[in-house]
Amino acid sequence: MGSLPFELFQPLDPDVFSKESHAVVDFIADYYRDIEQYPVRSQVEPGYLSKRLPESPPIFSEPIDTILGDIKKDIIPGLTHWQSPNFYAYFQANASTAGFLGEMLCTGFNVVGFNWIASPAATELESIVMDWMAKMMKLPSKFLFSGGQGGGGVLHGSTCEAVVCTLAAARDKILNKFGFDCITKLVVYASDQTHFTVQKASKIIGIPPCNFRSIPTSASSGYGLDADDVRQAMKVDIAQGFMPLYLCATVGTTAVGAVDPLLELGQVAREFGVWFHVDGAYAGSSAICPEFRSYFDGVELADSISMNPHKWFLTNMDCCCLWLRSPAELVDSLSTNPEILRNKATDEKEVVDYKDWQIALSRRFRAMKLWLVIRRYGVAGLMEHIRSDVGLAKHFEKLVRMDTRFEVVVPRRFSLVCFRLKPRFGATNDDDGLKTNRRLLDAVNSSGRAFMTHALIDGKFVIRFAIGTTLTEMCHVDATWKLIQDIATGLLL
Repeated sequence: MGSLPFELFQPLDPDVFSKESHAVVDFIADYYRDIEQYPVRSQVEPGYLSKRLPESPPIFSEPIDTILGDIKKDIIPGLTHWQSPNFYAYFQANASTAGFLGEMLCTGFNVVGFNWIASPAATELESIVMDWMAKMMKLPSKFLFSGGQGGGGVLHGSTCEAVVCTLAAARDKILNKFGFDCITKLVVYASDQTHFTVQKASKIIGIPPCNFRSIPTSASSGYGLDADDVRQAMKVDIAQGFMPLYLCATVGTTAVGAVDPLLELGQVAREFGVWFHVDGAYAGSSAICPEFRSYFDGVELADSISMNPHKWFLTNMDCCCLWLRSPAELVDSLSTNPEILRNKATDEKEVVDYKDWQIALSRRFRAMKLWLVIRRYGVAGLMEHIRSDVGLAKHFEKLVRMDTRFEVVVPRRFSLVCFRLKPRFGATNDDDGLKTNRRLLDAVNSSGRAFMTHALIDGKFVIRFAIGTTLTEMCHVDATWKLIQDIATGLLL
């Protein structure tokens, strides 16, 4: 339970900070060295930790070595290891040395940059880094601070925050014009492949759930959202007295990596006067590579664009870029001006106050992290990282196609492959395929040697193989495929 503190209580002593920080860094380095020894998906049962930890907190201080020992003994077994080279589930949350160091600096400075004067460097670096990212992705100049057209960008924690904020801006823009009692008539549009965060954000800002239109997609369009279907849905809603508000398009959907046609959808948005948001949370990073930039053709018609460097850009969680064609519309919706925060720079409108670009007042110095990643690896290194993952996915897709027992359900997009065991001969419906593939996925994940997740596409249970963990190499992909094949052989026998 610790010992009596005989020395003066100093929770931020520089010498102790240096010594204990080194111990933590060494602990994390050892964790990465040993990460393949752990089951990728945690094997614990619900409630395991309460059986291991004391019911009451310690009265006196405990040494860092004791705490780190408990982390290794009690916490690590309860982790699903997102940085394992055999993690192929959900989405990339790839880490890097530069991302970690940037996070250390962000945490170490621990500034709260809600407005410019609270930490000028935090605000100005963020504006510069957002322009850097926009230029790397070849976004239109209208989205840059330096573009001279009123645009700009901000760092949020997640896409959900970005969508909530842009939805709120779109809502207030139309309600200020037609009256706030019209909120029950506002309608949000997305595809059945769009991330559920858009539905959640719609509920948060007061859009009735029945006013969310999830428009079906099909294999014929690569599960991309059809512009004519959106146009027809909006026409029907207008005829019934509803008011189209917001259209979300995606570059790289979660389930299958589908890409919506931005140009055609942007034209529909312009036709009906709705806010057009482009969600590039996963695949937005790929835009820095010329061979993937065409997926973003039409982005110039967007009102807002978001992407997550913490997914495929070597930037540790959390970090989401949001650019706006007209930030003033966002600020009008989210701004507050309490007397305690008033200062000359703000009053004279010489600066950006990021508190008015987000949900919360307080904010972290995320720009430090992204800035460090870009500087440490350069555009060339970041392009190589993305291309390497795409190459591994191509390799895995080739392996699947070579085994006649399997099929690729959706052709590879970016670094994601969706596949399954074919239904066995004589099956009259897909129930056999669903059960067999669910058993295959459960067996692979329970082995602790790999972790994947699934999706339902056209009623088919498909296994998602999402490559993007920083430590994943060809040998890991090959070993995981061998594991999948061996388990499949046992199931089919």
